[in-house]
Amino acid sequence: MVRKMEVPEMEWVDEQAEGTQQVAVMETVGKIDIKFAKIPHAKQGEIRVDVKWVGICGSDLEVYRGARTPEFLTYPMRLGHEVAGIIDEVGPDVVGLKVGDHVALRYVWGAFAEYITCDPFSAVVLPPEFPLMHGSLIEITPTIQTGLENAEISQAKNVLIMGQGVSGLQLTQFAHLYSPKNLVVTDLFDEKLAISKQFGATKTYKIPSPDTPTMDIVGKDFPDGFDVVIPALLEGDSVIDALDACAQNAKLIMYGGIGKTSKTMDFFKMHRRRVDILTTEPKRDVDNHKLLRQGRDMVVNGLINTEKSVTNVFPLAKIAEAFDLRNQTRADVIHVMIDCDGTHNDGRYDNGVIPESVNEPIEVK
Repeated sequence: MVRKMEVPEMEWVDEQAEGTQQVAVMETVGKIDIKFAKIPHAKQGEIRVDVKWVGICGSDLEVYRGARTPEFLTYPMRLGHEVAGIIDEVGPDVVGLKVGDHVALRYVWGAFAEYITCDPFSAVVLPPEFPLMHGSLIEITPTIQTGLENAEISQAKNVLIMGQGVSGLQLTQFAHLYSPKNLVVTDLFDEKLAISKQFGATKTYKIPSPDTPTMDIVGKDFPDGFDVVIPALLEGDSVIDALDACAQNAKLIMYGGIGKTSKTMDFFKMHRRRVDILTTEPKRDVDNHKLLRQGRDMVVNGLINTEKSVTNVFPLAKIAEAFDLRNQTRADVIHVMIDCDGTHNDGRYDNGVIPESVNEPIEVK
């Protein structure tokens, strides 16, 4: 059976002391706090990672908002899966990875912590000179690549990406590499659309409100719809809107819109237009392994920019403030990063300032 997300074990303690660490725990909807746990050790077949950076993903935000159905989660729970850090302990029977390796992780949930353990399958090694913060976003590249391969984009096809948040901006960069006839993107904010133009969008459209049907805005120029439609929005209702933007024989790629819907899905409309609705998660472990490394190479080699979308940085101790900001729909907030180094709650990120040092390599001592 294909692997699924793993939540590293924690041994909880009542207070911070030697040999303990900070861990973010979500007690209930909209409430995330810092708890304390013993620093774990790598067991047989495991590595321990000194976590440096974790991004607040849209999936984290959906859980924070209570937008995921109960069968997928229970509270209290831990969040965080866009991870970059440094291996500082290797358990028995681990070959290849070593202490000091810089890594990005995938399929690890609950990483808003100072240290976590995981299976080597989850890790991909980064060049030591590559800024670790920007390596954390390599985690989402396998789903993006899977979706775009399923989309079968060619130079004869019109592609629509709905939403230009952190994932939407990466989707735009990847889709641009497939050389579509038109790469059309939409968003609520001009500032994000301006970045998408830099990333290869050929046409951009500002959506006046979240409730505005996309085709009301883009339909004048594309009355027949699009060959490929990719919602990159959190809300499940975006899939309903995406279906209305599909042309005959289109492919609807569900990168976003995977939450609950409040509207009725017209499956006859899908049938009549011969629309294929496809998910984006790799279905085989070998594909996950291959695509994570392929995504790493594209980011490291400069084809995909993960830096422009980072707008805010918080220390782990202030993760509640970080989630509150990420939960706001604003032009100046795209991706919020958490610095998980427990010594960095020293004011360096006050007033929203992102120090230039976050773009520099971390030296291994």
